[in-house]
Amino acid sequence: MEILIVDDDRGLVEFVSVALRRAGFTVTRAYDAPSVNRRMQEASLPDLILLDINLGAWNGFDLLRDLRSRSQIPVILLTGRASEDDKITGLEVGADDYVTKPFSSRELVARIRANIRRNQVEVEPAAPAETRFTVGPLTIDLPTHVATKNGEKVKLTVTEFKLLKCLMERRGVVVPTKTLLRTVWGYDDADAADIVRVTVHRLRRKVEDDPANPVLLRTVPGVGVMCAEPEADTVTP
Repeated sequence: MEILIVDDDRGLVEFVSVALRRAGFTVTRAYDAPSVNRRMQEASLPDLILLDINLGAWNGFDLLRDLRSRSQIPVILLTGRASEDDKITGLEVGADDYVTKPFSSRELVARIRANIRRNQVEVEPAAPAETRFTVGPLTIDLPTHVATKNGEKVKLTVTEFKLLKCLMERRGVVVPTKTLLRTVWGYDDADAADIVRVTVHRLRRKVEDDPANPVLLRTVPGVGVMCAEPEADTVTP
């Protein structure tokens, strides 16, 4: 498995490189946006990208947007910023996860393995009892990894697709945030609830007619998220 580290802090890149090689990963490095662009034009792409949102003269969010426009490779943000807004912005732009500096090498390796494992699970052939789920205008087909709304294909990241799958498999039932974290992201971390919240928000923008007034993906505050048929929102006196 190849990990591309994108950070202008060469000391940190060296530290992370050593830790990842010890964990059995192949490591490549990029210190600025042009280097990343050159790497992404090669025939063989990395399995995961570690991206710092502070890249000196370069904006990590802009780079992330560019990456997402052409690839669904898992991206973990490395950020030293304490601002929650920065983390949420990164998730909204398309990051799959984030790790705040300072971090331990064990935590980073665990997050990388969880994200790669999630990506592999989605692309490997599977034979569940049910391979196609439909809720209202939404349909997902597991063998082809395609989501559609009213017959039109919806472009989802691997994480968004797996989140939608998790909710549609349990349609009509509120899925606890902890269950979503464990099932979709591969770990159980109460402090990571924002990842679920922001990814659900991102998903709504792609599947709801009015994301501000969701009908299909409903949040139950303090509990979790439910995928429901549109009619389920109609309350009869």
